Amino acid sequence: MSDYGGGDDGDRGVDFGDNEENDDNLIEEEQYLEDYDQDGQMEGVEGPDGQPVTNGIQPDSTDYNQNVVVGEGGGRPDDLNTVKGVKNKRIPNEKRTTTPYMTKYERARVLGTRALQISLNAPVLVDVEGETDPLAIAIKELREKKIPLVVRRYLPDGWYEDWTCEELII
Repeated sequence: MSDYGGGDDGDRGVDFGDNEENDDNLIEEEQYLEDYDQDGQMEGVEGPDGQPVTNGIQPDSTDYNQNVVVGEGGGRPDDLNTVKGVKNKRIPNEKRTTTPYMTKYERARVLGTRALQISLNAPVLVDVEGETDPLAIAIKELREKKIPLVVRRYLPDGWYEDWTCEELII
C-alpha cells in the first residue's frame, strides 16, 4: 500500500476507476426533488416564524407589491422579464444624463450595421454619386445624419437611454 491510498501496482494512487468513496457528496436530482411537495414547500420543515419553508414563493399571497422593492419603478417582480417591464426602464428624452457625443464604439457599430443593410440592398438615403462600397455609403449617410438607427445606452442600474443618430454629435 502506498502513501497515496492506492495499491502498489505502480499507479501511484491515481484512481480513474469506480471509486465510490467521494460519490457520497453528490446529491442526485431525485433525492433533492423528493423533499418538496407540489407547491414548492419543503415537507415538514418550518422556518423561525412557524410558517412552512418555501423557495421564495408565497403561494397564498395575491398582493405582489407587498414588501417588494424593485428599482425605482416598483411593480410586480415578474414584470422584470417582460416587454412592459423593460419599457418601464427607459429614461425619457428630457431626463437623459449621458453626453450627446457618439463614441468610437457606437460609430463602429452603427457604420457596420448600416453597411451590412446597404450590402443587402436596403434603400440608400443619400446621393451615391457612383459609389459602390457599402461602408463608404454608410459613412456618407452618417456624415449627413441620415442613418435611421437608434443607439441604446444601458446604464449600470439597468435603465437605458435611446439616442437617434441625428441627435448624436459625430
